[in-house]
Amino acid sequence: MSDLDLIKGCAQRAGELALKRRREKVKVWSKEGGSPVTNVDLEIDSLLKAELRAARPDYGWLSEETADDPSRLETRRQFVVDPIDGTVAFFKNKPWWSVCIAVVEDGRPVAGVVFAPALDELYEAQAGAGARLNGAEMHPSSACGLEGCAMIADARYLAKPDWPIPWPEMRIESRNSVALRVALVGAGAFDAAVAMSYKCDWDLAAADLIANEAGARCTDHRGQTFVYNRPKPRQRSLVCAPPVLHGLILERLAHIELN
Repeated sequence: MSDLDLIKGCAQRAGELALKRRREKVKVWSKEGGSPVTNVDLEIDSLLKAELRAARPDYGWLSEETADDPSRLETRRQFVVDPIDGTVAFFKNKPWWSVCIAVVEDGRPVAGVVFAPALDELYEAQAGAGARLNGAEMHPSSACGLEGCAMIADARYLAKPDWPIPWPEMRIESRNSVALRVALVGAGAFDAAVAMSYKCDWDLAAADLIANEAGARCTDHRGQTFVYNRPKPRQRSLVCAPPVLHGLILERLAHIELN
């Protein structure tokens, strides 16, 4: 079985279980750092870890809900997992959450799945083989200008008065799951996704591959390609868009310094 088939099957089973559990009472609490977590996040994490590591015991493991094990740095391939990306949407019974699984090799994803069970949308990609949504080939939009584009971003941030050049009129929406934002751009449902705060490897690895294989560009705000499985698994920002629009967005953000 290929890595893609393996992670796709696991993501689908995990998503079906999460839907079932969401119909029951979900327990929510704050973990270290203040972000929310539920009993379902942890159950799905355990399920995926058991199934994936049984199938590929030589792969490293990096997940939002598992204590980091530095031994992953010594492995050639790693599973990078977010059992529920968009936990707030999950426990508030909104559809914008996803199960994300990537296989990373030498710092870059080679297989990725983003499954949004409540939307019945499964995004998948394998390096060099294109990207698909529910089995059909997917591509980003043809947008090549900011005026009137559909962007997933923080509208309040873009509306701040201190931009050197104000942003033009755009349709700006939000989605809880970072991975789903990127996948939606890859599929052409939105023209761009921008986030000027750090994201973790598990937020991005699977969706990064999917968007790039679809034909979009997915980088930080300086245009740097993401490198995964580093000691600190964080990326400083996110810009995902079709190539021409991606370049225009980078120009707007070039003056911003982030730690």
